[in-house]
Amino acid sequence: MKTLALRKIFIYLLLGIPFIGNVVAQTNFPNRPIRYIVPFPPAGATDNVARPIAAEIAKQTGWNVVIENKPGAGANIGADYVAKSPPDGYTWLMASVGTHGINPPLYNQGNNHLPFDPIKDFLPVTLVARLPNVLVLNNEFASRNKINTVNDLIAYAKANPGKVNMASSGNGTSIHMSGELFKSMTHTYMLHLPYKGSNQALTDLIAGNVDIMFDNLPSSINFIKAGRLKAIAVTTAKRVPAFPDLPTIAEAANLPSYEASSWFGIVLPINTPPELYNKISTEVIKAVKSASVKEAFLAMGAEPVGNSNAQFAEFIKDEIAKWTKVVKDSGAKLD
Repeated sequence: MKTLALRKIFIYLLLGIPFIGNVVAQTNFPNRPIRYIVPFPPAGATDNVARPIAAEIAKQTGWNVVIENKPGAGANIGADYVAKSPPDGYTWLMASVGTHGINPPLYNQGNNHLPFDPIKDFLPVTLVARLPNVLVLNNEFASRNKINTVNDLIAYAKANPGKVNMASSGNGTSIHMSGELFKSMTHTYMLHLPYKGSNQALTDLIAGNVDIMFDNLPSSINFIKAGRLKAIAVTTAKRVPAFPDLPTIAEAANLPSYEASSWFGIVLPINTPPELYNKISTEVIKAVKSASVKEAFLAMGAEPVGNSNAQFAEFIKDEIAKWTKVVKDSGAKLD
């Protein structure tokens, strides 16, 4: 027990977290439902990634893990809710590249400030999955304007500045910033239309109310396969197994430094007791590495990860640094 206690202290110090002494192990945890906060509406990529994990954890432990969707403000409402929740292990957040990468530099501009600190207010559990975004177009818009490639889109946008509408699942999401990075690197202007979630944006994209979207692949994949959306490129540095013939934006438009993949991970409120933090981490990482979750993720085009607490902590710091530069270089602001 002494060795285990010392190990917990080491992890907290490594992550820069104040250690709380004299913590008694939560041997009866959980004795009520665990609230797994997804800061986006149902049926989007974040929600789709969260559900197989909750199901697997329930299967392997018997814990009652309940998905609760709290969308709004580019996922900041849900993230802030978890940040201010009691550190008792009963409230988890499905963090993302938005809440823990893009939003800090995007929302901390001028008189705007995030209501939470992505480093100081959370304990990182594990990086759950990485996934590509995909550049999808409304079929009629693409056909009418003869847009079949990324270069076709760039040429059309340059010839028609401001006439292309670019949907996103909200300010600060990877969908939004994939588009902002594209606009900055191609010197084009497209009107950004933020929605409250990917599902609503996709509905309008399919209906023709908006023209294009840099959507998370899991929420678009079935529409692409059914021919209801036209996919012309992925945003990752490499092609994806789900669509091996689909080029990357980097190769299609000769933009070698373009890369804007998305990711999701689980975090807990800061000051969650070390023994409880370790218990939850062990079960979550085990679930992410399970055959059922891997199968579900690969089917939706996502790459399962399941790294350590410390590795995820360093990953978050690196992501904030990366997106701070992107926001600064692109001049992206809230719409």
